[in-house]
Amino acid sequence: MPIRCEIVSQDRTVFQGDVDIVVAPSADGEMGILPNHAPLLANLKYGILKVRTQGKEEVFTVAGGVIEVQPDIVTVLADAAENVEEIDIARAEAAKVRAEKFLAEGPPPDTDTYLKMEAALRRSQLRLSAVRRYRGRRKASYPGSYQEESNK
Repeated sequence: MPIRCEIVSQDRTVFQGDVDIVVAPSADGEMGILPNHAPLLANLKYGILKVRTQGKEEVFTVAGGVIEVQPDIVTVLADAAENVEEIDIARAEAAKVRAEKFLAEGPPPDTDTYLKMEAALRRSQLRLSAVRRYRGRRKASYPGSYQEESNK
């Protein structure tokens, strides 16, 4: 019996579907959510969120937000979320370079700008790390078993 999962960022719905398990990066550590899970509300940290259905896994980056769990639905309200397969590598690298350059110039008089650039750097590093680790992976017939697919 699957559980419904909805991942929503500030500007769009990133994922909707019935899944067997959701693995999320909560502020208190990684948590796995199965159907009929007890109700829960938790903060999310920057990290990788995975959903598995019948041995197939989809991987997303999330940059903060909250997760609400009910026995039949998991709702992720992310500050930013993206499917790893959809990440634009050139854009993420450019954002990383911009943020590093800005931060190397020293703290600006405006704290909000500094915090925004610091968050942009963290988000770009997460996106690039996720692409290196997960892009192109193909799943075996059961959760937890993976086979790399050659990109050559």
